[in-house]
Amino acid sequence: MREVDEALRQDQMLGAFKRYGKVVGTLIVAGLLGLGGWLWWTDHQKAEQATRAETFILALDQIEGGQLDAGYKALDPLAQKGGGGSQAAARMMQAGIALEQGRKSEALKLLSAIVADTSAPQPYRDLALIRQAATEFDTMPPADVIGKLKPLATPGNPWLASAGELVGMAYIKQGHSDLAGPLFAAISRDKDAPDSARSRARQMAGLLGVDAIDDPGKAAAVQAPAAVAPGQ
Repeated sequence: MREVDEALRQDQMLGAFKRYGKVVGTLIVAGLLGLGGWLWWTDHQKAEQATRAETFILALDQIEGGQLDAGYKALDPLAQKGGGGSQAAARMMQAGIALEQGRKSEALKLLSAIVADTSAPQPYRDLALIRQAATEFDTMPPADVIGKLKPLATPGNPWLASAGELVGMAYIKQGHSDLAGPLFAAISRDKDAPDSARSRARQMAGLLGVDAIDDPGKAAAVQAPAAVAPGQ
């Protein structure tokens, strides 16, 4: 009985192999090909990242050495098809060079491309928007400046100082000192803002009649005259 049972099992296994062997073999081969393709793609991506980093470093060295034209040209491959952060960084650097050389329209075109690029990291897009508004501030209607930057000019936003200064000045252009003063005061209290920006904002808030002194004791000393002793 055992011999018959073993023979039956062998016959069943042989039949199953004949029936499904090709399908299983195809699946195994496809899996191996997929794994090989994934490994190749990973290595290819790492190699491209290394190449992009080398290109960017070379361009930075040229720019720091005063070779702006050469640095701009070296950034072209990344700016054209770098993808994601590397492309946005290259375009941002090229926009800075264009502004330095007085090519305002070209700089604005590059900054607009960063803002519109949904594949770029959001911090690059926000920075490009601020740079764009700062470059066009003198000719841009105040309402447009406020409309573009107001979402960034809020307490807790990392771009409060940069965007807030522009929005505050736009408010002043509109004659809304009542809106500009509190905004400058908020910038002056932002611990993450650069000291220079906080100092400017504190001065602007004071000129607009808004107290921006953090220390309540100092604020009381500024607001109240010193006590006079009896008989003096």
